[in-house]
Amino acid sequence: MSKKEKLIEKIKNNPKTVRFEEIDKILLDVGFVRTQPSKGSSHYTYHFENLTITIPYKRPYIKVVYVKQIIKLLDILGY
Repeated sequence: MSKKEKLIEKIKNNPKTVRFEEIDKILLDVGFVRTQPSKGSSHYTYHFENLTITIPYKRPYIKVVYVKQIIKLLDILGY
């Protein structure tokens, strides 16, 4: 099992303790393109073909609702 697969499994098993850095790494590894915020915004947007998701940068953990959206996107992509 690769590091990416282990990280995806960790996120699916416990969506309450997912850090922004972990989500960022997975989405970039899968092929999403990140658009960084400008003018002080904390919301990062990720694009992949016709899929788009916006995630607010929050420490220490991302809200569960965003993690669940990411899990759905990964399922659509077959991960």
